[in-house]
Amino acid sequence: MKNAVSLFSELGARLREFGDDDATRRVVAAAHAANGWFLPEEIVRAVRTLADGMLRRERLEAWLGAYPALRTRIIPRRVLVVMAGNIPLVGFFDLLCVLAGGHRCLIKPSAKDRVLMEYVVRQLRELDPSVPIEYYEPGSPVDAVIATGSDNANRYFRTHYAGIPSLLRGSRQSVAVLSGAETPEQWAALSDDIWAYSGLGCRSVSLLFLPRGAEPILEMPPVNNKYKNNYIQQKALLEMQGRPFVDLGSALLIEQRAFPNALSCIAFTYYDALEEVSSWLSEHDAELQCVVSECLVHSRRVAFGCAQAPELTDYPDDRDVLAWLATLNG
Repeated sequence: MKNAVSLFSELGARLREFGDDDATRRVVAAAHAANGWFLPEEIVRAVRTLADGMLRRERLEAWLGAYPALRTRIIPRRVLVVMAGNIPLVGFFDLLCVLAGGHRCLIKPSAKDRVLMEYVVRQLRELDPSVPIEYYEPGSPVDAVIATGSDNANRYFRTHYAGIPSLLRGSRQSVAVLSGAETPEQWAALSDDIWAYSGLGCRSVSLLFLPRGAEPILEMPPVNNKYKNNYIQQKALLEMQGRPFVDLGSALLIEQRAFPNALSCIAFTYYDALEEVSSWLSEHDAELQCVVSECLVHSRRVAFGCAQAPELTDYPDDRDVLAWLATLNG
C-alpha cells in the first residue's frame, strides 16, 4: 500500500469536490434513496467535513507523527471493522485508523450507509489497487475487531468476539454547558450541534446545562420529515402524560437532568455552580461523547458549532484507536 499520508491526502483532494459533478451527485441520490434519514445536503456536508478536517496532508502528518510505533516493523493483522450507520460515513475513521496503523481492514458496512462506504472504497482502490481493504464474509478469520452499535449490539459484540482483541462501542450522547452569556452566534452554532444529521450522531447535543435563571434561546432549523414525524408522536405522548414541555415547532424541550429517550426531545436542566455540572459529567462519563462549552474544562470539550466536525485526535468514546491497534503488534 502507498504511504498512508499520501493515500489519504489524495483521497481528501477527491472528496473535497464531492457533489460538484454528475457522478457524485448520483452517489448522493443513491445514498439518500437507500436511507431517507440522510438528506442530500448533509451527505455532501459529511463527506467534505472528512476531507477538510481529517484528510489534509499536514493534519495526517501531525496526527501520525505522534505515534513512533508506526515507524517500527508492524505485523499486519486482519482487523474487522463493524460499522454503524447513523450518520453518513460514520465508520470511515476506523477504516482510516486500521490502514494507517499498517493492518488489513475487513469492513462490514451498515446497510444504512453502504452506498457511501462502497464509494469511498472504490476511490481508495483507484488510488492504490493494493490497498488492503476487503468486505467481510461471515466466517472469515479475523485477528481483532472494532465494532460500533447500539447498547444491545454492544452486548452481542462482547459475547461474539470474546476470544479476540476488541474495541467495542455502544450508545453515547453529548451535552452543552452554558454560562448564560452566550452570543446569538453561539446559540445558532449550538443549534447545529443539536440538529445536524437529524440529531442522530453520538456527538449530537441532547442535554443542556443552564445557569439558574437563564433560558434556552434555540431556533429550529428545517428538519427531515422523519424527524418531524417523531416530534409529532412525542408531542402527543407528552400531552397524554400531562408532562410540561416547550414546543420549538419541530422539537420539544423537556426539563430533566438525564439524556432524553426520544430523538425529537431535547433535555435541559439548571445548575447553581459549575462544580455540580463537573460532578454529573464525571458520574455519567460512560454515557458521554463530547461536551460543547466555553465555560467548563473537560477532556472532550469542543467549541460551539464544532461537535459535528471531529478532528483526528477526537477519538470516539475517548479510546485512542491507533494506540489500541499498536497493542496488536505485541
